[in-house]
Amino acid sequence: MIIDEEKCTGCEACQPYCPVSAIATVDGPSGSISCIDQDQCVECGVCLRADVCPVDALYMQEIEWPRAVREAFSNPLAPHRETRELGRGTEEMKTNDVTGLFPSGIAGLAVEMGRPGRGASLMDVQTMTVALAKRGVGFAPQNPVTNLMVDSATGELEPEILGERVLSAIIEFSVRMDHLPAILRTVQEVGASIKTVFSLDLISRVNEDGSIPVMPIAEDVGFVARPNAKINVGLGRPRKEEI
Repeated sequence: MIIDEEKCTGCEACQPYCPVSAIATVDGPSGSISCIDQDQCVECGVCLRADVCPVDALYMQEIEWPRAVREAFSNPLAPHRETRELGRGTEEMKTNDVTGLFPSGIAGLAVEMGRPGRGASLMDVQTMTVALAKRGVGFAPQNPVTNLMVDSATGELEPEILGERVLSAIIEFSVRMDHLPAILRTVQEVGASIKTVFSLDLISRVNEDGSIPVMPIAEDVGFVARPNAKINVGLGRPRKEEI
């Protein structure tokens, strides 16, 4: 995203809309103007879509690869180069009753790296994926991060994108339930070394007694569950086992 310094009046109306605080006031040709830090900008387009500039000084420049990866992960209206889908991840976790990707005994996980206000570097994303790959996780094949990997067996991403930043990226994978404690400890260890925040999503079939098998495992490792779970109540019938 670019601000035309000849048009900008320095009103600062656009600045509160940037989710990574990439817009700041600087000295312009004839006074103070707003300027976008191109290193920090994740090409989310929020400032432009807010439509608050009184002189239309904001515009989207032509974005080429590898910088285009920023827009794909940060702008919900931009498709990914590989999957041609919108958004940061896949939908399988929310439709498990139909897809059946996570049967009993299997845990599905998503590591959501970055958040508005922080963002995430793809170098930090790779730090997490490489550590998880060493644990033998199975990365979701339709996930945008997986499609940026040179080799899903190593978790290494395409070298040319490692200098890019995104608003958020989701790493999705599955493991056997008995491997879950080790995987969660790996996520904890990597989380302490990276320069961004992350959220951890867990999915599993509910036990016959109504208990959720991943909960005690996560709590034993030290994760605190938040009361914002998404419970699938079977509205997606026919269920996978009925097809």
